[in-house]
Amino acid sequence: MGSDDETRVEWREWGQDAFDEAATADRPVLLSLTATWCDHCHEMDAETYAEPRIAANVNDSFVPVRVDVDRRPRVRDRYNMGGFPSTVFLAPDGSVLTGAGYLGPDGMRQVLDSVRTMWDTKGSGAGRIPRPLREDNPPAGALTGDIESAMLGQLTETYDETAGGWGDNPKFPLPDALEFSLKRDREMALRSFDAVSANLFDEYDGGFYRFATERDWSGLQHEKLLDSNGALVRAFANAYLHTGKDEYRTPAARTVEFLTTTLWNDDVDAFANSQAPGETEAHGLDPTDREAADEPPVDEVVLAGPNALAIEGLLTYAAYTDDERARRYAERALETLRTDLIGAAEGTDEDRGIVAHAHPETVDRTTAALLLANQARTLSALTTAASTLDPAVLSTARAVADATIDRLHDDDSFVDGPAAGAGLLERQLRPLDSNVALAEALLELAVLTGENEYREFARETLEAFAGASDRFGVQIAQYATAVSRLLEGPLVIAVADDVGSDLHRAALRLADHEKVVVPGAAAADSYDSLPAGTARVELGERESATAETPTELSEAVQSVLE
Repeated sequence: MGSDDETRVEWREWGQDAFDEAATADRPVLLSLTATWCDHCHEMDAETYAEPRIAANVNDSFVPVRVDVDRRPRVRDRYNMGGFPSTVFLAPDGSVLTGAGYLGPDGMRQVLDSVRTMWDTKGSGAGRIPRPLREDNPPAGALTGDIESAMLGQLTETYDETAGGWGDNPKFPLPDALEFSLKRDREMALRSFDAVSANLFDEYDGGFYRFATERDWSGLQHEKLLDSNGALVRAFANAYLHTGKDEYRTPAARTVEFLTTTLWNDDVDAFANSQAPGETEAHGLDPTDREAADEPPVDEVVLAGPNALAIEGLLTYAAYTDDERARRYAERALETLRTDLIGAAEGTDEDRGIVAHAHPETVDRTTAALLLANQARTLSALTTAASTLDPAVLSTARAVADATIDRLHDDDSFVDGPAAGAGLLERQLRPLDSNVALAEALLELAVLTGENEYREFARETLEAFAGASDRFGVQIAQYATAVSRLLEGPLVIAVADDVGSDLHRAALRLADHEKVVVPGAAAADSYDSLPAGTARVELGERESATAETPTELSEAVQSVLE
């Protein structure tokens, strides 16, 4: 993110002070949404905001505010103009006057003049509230098998037979769609996995680039973000689980290496947020020349949600492969998450179960607090850890779930954060993706704890959006996955044995990535009849005989599925 010296603009921090200044001076706010990994953001700083006359115009006629979208995602979600940079002009009450994306010097001059004319003519009356912030709650509906069928139909209809993946352009990897289709149309899924690996995977350094601008996967955007890489480790690990093929294991393994080296923040034992593209031309060099090129910069900030995705990805990969490196780094990051970023899991502290957005030692300014996305991703990481690593983390998982329900539950679903803050932050959003992620995590928590209350919250949340489910795009394939798991099962493997035993490891490796493995089940009231050293498989009302060996367990799964 450009500094004041680089841009010549006198940037203010996001906050009520900036809006009060705008009201007192009777000026619009110029809100610049940027990210450290965003090449076009740095380019706009160098070419537009650094131009002296433009900077003087901005400083004299506007109140300029700079926001890093990773550090303040609620601001991003309200004012994003479709990508970054976003250049947004606001009235002092936070309403939107107009907005654009990247603006070169000529475009910026025209927009500044236009906004000043608009302001002089209409003032705050020209402001508008973005539609998602003024719509009623989404239409509720019944959960049926048609939701899963409709999503599969969406994926089939938008599938790119030529280039792989879904849609025209831009092309994103869509890990949730990859995982949904893996169980329901494996050929389509694997061809899309192959396209993502062939086009977005960095063969030299490991890790996946963020997206490609064109339908044929050309126009690569070379930034690497922790959240998408963590999600893709899990997706490719699940493809390996279903196929046993190294062509899916290898990208996952190389991405684990990238995350645990390039993106590892050793100062706080967790993962850094992103790596910028660096010199774009360097990505086309041969290995020898690329080794001599400057290493692209890394944003060392440690954010809870992306770390939770990385932890889940690494634990999933380790569960299928016994990879010690993946397990060890996941454990370290999980300990940091539990110790430094989650409010005390025991006691009555008001912060109990609240997930902080950023590790305090890695930020130099205030960041967001109590975000639904962080709560959901953290809960999912904790349920995965309870299933694969240590059931004792369920106490923390309960605390996170309970805090989310207590603080963010509203009208049968969840809002994105508290109704507080500058600009339009007092207006809450009801984000579908975070609601779905939380519902799935609550469903898994219900299975792991035997506490049906969490399942009912998951059901209510999914029902709250079901009336619009026929319009959901492939980006929200996880909704159909969650509905399917709620209605049909999920497949549950209760293992009355220790974590890491042969029986537990075999349960994790049975080829259904949507299953829930409950280790140490003999200690749970709901499995008190399960003899120690055995396992049982459940799917809905169906239940297998007890199994004592991995072979018997595999047979038990087949008996339930038939």
